[in-house]
Amino acid sequence: MMTARSLLLAAALLAATCATAFAQTSENAIAAPVLRANVTVESDVVRIGDVIDNAGTEALVAIYRAPDLGTTGSLPTAQVIAALQAHKVIGVNTRDIREVSVTRLARTIEGKEIESQVARALEHRKGLGDAANLSLTFDHDVHEVRLEAWNTGSLQPASVWYEPRNGRFDVSFEIANETNGARTKLRFTGVAIETVEVAVLTRSVERNEILKSSDVITERRPKAEVGGDAAARNRAVGMQARRQLRVGQALRGPDLSKPDLVQRDENVTLIYESTGLYLTMRGKALENGTEGDTVNVLNLQSKRNVYGVVVGRAQVAISIATPRLSAAADASSATGAAETAAPVSVAASNHAQVSPKAE
Repeated sequence: MMTARSLLLAAALLAATCATAFAQTSENAIAAPVLRANVTVESDVVRIGDVIDNAGTEALVAIYRAPDLGTTGSLPTAQVIAALQAHKVIGVNTRDIREVSVTRLARTIEGKEIESQVARALEHRKGLGDAANLSLTFDHDVHEVRLEAWNTGSLQPASVWYEPRNGRFDVSFEIANETNGARTKLRFTGVAIETVEVAVLTRSVERNEILKSSDVITERRPKAEVGGDAAARNRAVGMQARRQLRVGQALRGPDLSKPDLVQRDENVTLIYESTGLYLTMRGKALENGTEGDTVNVLNLQSKRNVYGVVVGRAQVAISIATPRLSAAADASSATGAAETAAPVSVAASNHAQVSPKAE
C-alpha cells in the first residue's frame, strides 16, 4: 500500500515527464521544415537535407538527380513539395518561393591551363625547347575540363611520352583529393611542334631591295621549317635582300645582308686621309660594297684604279699609309693633278704636307 509520500513522489515524476514531452513537442513545432531558395550540392544527387532546413532523419534521402558539373538548374516549388510529401515530409514553410535553384559545384580546369601543363611536361624532352615555344594540337578539343569539387590537388604528371619523328605526345596527369585516397586521372594526346619567332615578309621584294619597317612582321613558325638561323624582325628591317623573296616567306640570316652603300658605276667620293691631311676627290665605283667592304674605285682625276674601304653612303676611304703602292702613288698623282684641276675639297693643317711622288 502506497504511502502519501510515495504518491507525492510519483506525481512529481509524472509531471516532469509530461513537461519534457511538451518541451520536445514545442521544439519540434518551432523547428518546422523551411524551404531553401538556393541550393548547392557536390554529389550527383539532391537530397532532402539539401532543399530544406530542419530535415531531421530524412535529410540523407535522395529525391532528384543533380545538374551536370558546374551548371545550375531550377525546380518548381510545387514539384519539390510533392517529392517531400512522398517521403512523409509535411508542413514545409515555402516562404512564398516559386522555384528552387540547384547548383552543382565543380572544379573547372581551363583549356589554356591544360595546354600549359602539357607543355611543361614536354619541355626539353627529346630535343624539344622551352614550354613557351611549343605549339600543341590535341586529338580532341580541350576547351575546359570539369571535375568533382573534391578534386583539390594540383595536376601532377604521371606518365609522359613523346616521339620526335612525328611530334606525337601522350601525357597523363593525376589529381589528389582531400576526402579520400583515390586519385583522378586525366590523359591528353596530340602533336607538339616547337616554334620560333621569325620575321615574315608582307610583300615580295626584289634582289638588293632594302627592307622597310612596313615590309616585315613577326610570326611564329615551326622551327623545322625555318631552321636555326631564323632572322628576327629587328635585325631584318634596314637589311638588303640577297635574292628575290616572296610575300609570306620566313626570313633567314643567309637571305639578308647589310645594304650596299656603294653601287657599281655610281659616282663616289674618295677620301685620302692621314695625319694632318684630309683630301677628297671624285671617283667611280667599279663594284658594289657595304660598310666595311674593300672595293675597287676609279679615281676620275688620276684615271687610276684604287682600292678603298666603304665608310658611308657613296664614300670610300683611301689610306695613304696603306702598303698598297698603287694607293700611295695614286694619292701623290692626284695631289699633283690638284694644281690644274681643283678637287672637291681640301682640308689640311698649317703644317700638313702632301707626300711627293715616288721617283
